[in-house]
Amino acid sequence: MKVVILHDEVRADARPDELDTLVQADCVAQALGELGHESERLGLTLNLERAARELRDRKPDCVFNLVESVGGQGRLIYLAPALLDSLQIPYTGAGTEAMFVTSSKTLTKQILASSGIPTPPWFTPEMLQGRTEPAAGRYIIKSVWEEASVGLEDDSVREFGSAAELAAELAARRDRLGGSTFAECFIDGREFNLSLLAADGGTASVGVQVLPPAEIQFIDFAEGKPRIVGYSAKWREDTHEYHHTPRTFDSSDADRPLLAELIEIAQRCWQVLSLRGYARVDFRVDGENRPWVLEVNANPCIAPDAGFTAAAERAGLTFAQLVERLVVDALRNKNDVSDPAGV
Repeated sequence: MKVVILHDEVRADARPDELDTLVQADCVAQALGELGHESERLGLTLNLERAARELRDRKPDCVFNLVESVGGQGRLIYLAPALLDSLQIPYTGAGTEAMFVTSSKTLTKQILASSGIPTPPWFTPEMLQGRTEPAAGRYIIKSVWEEASVGLEDDSVREFGSAAELAAELAARRDRLGGSTFAECFIDGREFNLSLLAADGGTASVGVQVLPPAEIQFIDFAEGKPRIVGYSAKWREDTHEYHHTPRTFDSSDADRPLLAELIEIAQRCWQVLSLRGYARVDFRVDGENRPWVLEVNANPCIAPDAGFTAAAERAGLTFAQLVERLVVDALRNKNDVSDPAGV
């Protein structure tokens, strides 16, 4: 079988998180070779006409979609599945609609909240306009569209005394956070990542396998230092955060009810958001043991050191088996793609 590995076109001055897509492409290419498949790579840019021409010429049986941004913008991630839908080429991971919805953290939160899935309260700049009631409290300022904790550091978490003060901070951080920001009530507690993988053969009742839950630990954090997995914790190897936020799959008997609840909520996220292939749901658990969904990533990183890969390994899957599962799921869903749109 011929597989095209579609990934971000990486600039020469790319950040560490942007370069990671090439690491993933290398690993996927190696795994596909081990599985007996032929693979080629293609970097996606805003020149969709060129990409469509390349894909038509290469005639792949399937595309392994690793695109996390297009033209350096996370908000354009949905263009990859949209293009593949229009060409009627099966591909791994979420479909166009799910990819668009989950790429917007605030839109995802709206859908989760309307479905009764707990997510921390939030404010966008528009929600704060003309607000006379106080919006006082501790908030974390996030990008609406960008992933990989871009722009997220200790100073992203702070106390605010009014709606006006919060609105001013959102405006001040807009450029460094990809052009769109929102404020989320900060949940000071434990952090969990639940990785979801399309069920083998679609035999599970909800069509998804929840891989072993991982907890992110915050080791030797100074008093008052926000316990967050910011950009430094993920990408800057010379920082305290990078070396003191390990993940663990070990849990106590006392956590069994909590983990069961996290698993149930993660499965609901999969269904409500119409996910497929794979995904990751990030949780915080507050001091009263209540879980809150922070984000849902429909295209999680599968680099060798990524949490998703670690969870798959914990479940007994080799990397090649993970890749095979995703390719099989893509081919299973090939009849779901849209009719050609003349791209």
